[in-house]
Amino acid sequence: MAETKRIMVSLPDSLLKEVDFIVSMEKKNRSEFVKEAMKFYLREKRRMEVSEKLKDGYLEMSNINLALAEIGFDQDMKELNMYEINLTGCEKM
Repeated sequence: MAETKRIMVSLPDSLLKEVDFIVSMEKKNRSEFVKEAMKFYLREKRRMEVSEKLKDGYLEMSNINLALAEIGFDQDMKELNMYEINLTGCEKM
């Protein structure tokens, strides 16, 4: 088992009462509760950071996709214009 350290935490009475209520309901002790709460917090923080990075990536890709679509649209219009010139023998104004 990993080395453990003892820490001291100061809590308002109201929060400690809530913690003690949960601890008694779940048949745990305060140390287990605090350890699980810290693990949960760290896991959630990492999950939120990954989510934020994904969101940023999707936004960046949407800009890239829009630029590529506009390039493709411009090329399609040029090809359509050339097709119509070849078909009719005259340019569009």
